Amino acid sequence: MTDGRAVSDQDKIDRFWDRYIKSVNHQGVNPPFDRWYVIRSEQYLRSVERRLLDHQLSDLQSWLKELGGKISLKDWQIRQAVDAIRILLCEIAKHDWAMAFDWEGWLASSRSLEKGHSTVGRDYDVEAQPKVALDAAVIDKKVTLSPSREKWLEEMTAVFRRKDYAYRTEQTYLHWVRRFFLFQQSQGGSEEVTSEDAFAFLDYLVFKRHVSASTQSLALNSMAFLFKHVLEKTLDAGEFTRASRPSRLPVVLSRDEVKRLLAEMSGMPALMAGLMYGTGMRLMECVRLRVQDVDFSYNQIVVRNGKGKKDRVVPLPRRYVEELTAHLASGRALHTQDLAEGYGEVFLPGALAVKYPNAAKSWGWQYVFPSSRLATDPRSGAVRRHHIHETGLQKAIKRAVETAGIHKKVSSHVLRHSFATHLLESGYDIRTIQSLLGHADVSTTMIYTHVLNSPGLAVSSPADML
Repeated sequence: MTDGRAVSDQDKIDRFWDRYIKSVNHQGVNPPFDRWYVIRSEQYLRSVERRLLDHQLSDLQSWLKELGGKISLKDWQIRQAVDAIRILLCEIAKHDWAMAFDWEGWLASSRSLEKGHSTVGRDYDVEAQPKVALDAAVIDKKVTLSPSREKWLEEMTAVFRRKDYAYRTEQTYLHWVRRFFLFQQSQGGSEEVTSEDAFAFLDYLVFKRHVSASTQSLALNSMAFLFKHVLEKTLDAGEFTRASRPSRLPVVLSRDEVKRLLAEMSGMPALMAGLMYGTGMRLMECVRLRVQDVDFSYNQIVVRNGKGKKDRVVPLPRRYVEELTAHLASGRALHTQDLAEGYGEVFLPGALAVKYPNAAKSWGWQYVFPSSRLATDPRSGAVRRHHIHETGLQKAIKRAVETAGIHKKVSSHVLRHSFATHLLESGYDIRTIQSLLGHADVSTTMIYTHVLNSPGLAVSSPADML
């Protein structure tokens, strides 16, 4: 009788893991890698000493915190373990709290910061940019840049650093100039770079690669920078004509759509999306927010080093004060734990780390939205807790849009568009909104008046007059 019961229990265990492996395979993880998912799940189950159906969110959080503290684990091992437990709790146990958990935040965060990371990339030494191939013909020829062109790219990078351009602008311009150099070499061009070469490349982009007018304009601006600041030549436009850029209105959500979108989100992504809509912050402005820039006394947030290297003040939505306070309390507890374990350092821009040696570990300099894991700076080797990766929030918004049934092309920036439009609808003047958005020219802000004053909104359809 006892043996029969033991066999029966073993059958249940085998059937359980058969179901789990089938779910893992359905997610695209095939043998022999699926056995590692079983191993990760067994490790999790051993750490929580009760039935799987009785597991709580606190159990998962404790396990993830322990997992995130294991510096020896590589990025892919962390992602594998998190994905394994996601399938276990969502597909097998089907816990509602697990369905709403921010899995993407853990899957997107990295153990080590890549050298091209948007926040820390500028602080690395000038290195050759990654090779960019134009098309199959260039790939077949295995075109590489000549030493003189590589030197021009290094000089161009140095100019960007001296002029303190945004790192993403630097990356984009270097990308297009490299593509131009590759194109010129693939065409058998000489070492000399001329205006004719530049405009031949732009024509190639439009007529062969079918790029948009904005992409062509970006490539043109990149080469104009090269000619002016590196080659010290004039980019003579001659008979070249820019492609006309279509006039498009920004996508704006209605107030009801914003409510539906935010209702489908939870946790840190929901708070971030709510603050972006409530303040008009850009994606990276929200992601890089520091604790010291949140002022509860005056109900405001100071956005530091925004677009154009400008600071500005935006209102802190009262509806998020309590939630943000609780979030910061949780963040402070995490920071205290990091300090106790010998970590707790955060990235500081420029030379602030040298000027204020203790600032990197102070609470005020920590990120409001920290990464779920510690990360190693590949240059200095310092172990830090960086901010969360922006892709986690972008994916959360995309999922919420689909779940809410909103059939518009919605990105995180649409929340900023909606912020401005809804303020205009509420009667705020355009200059105030310009200041809140951080626009240098009021003409940029005026686009939102076109949304409100569109003829389609003011004219009654003749079908309604029948």
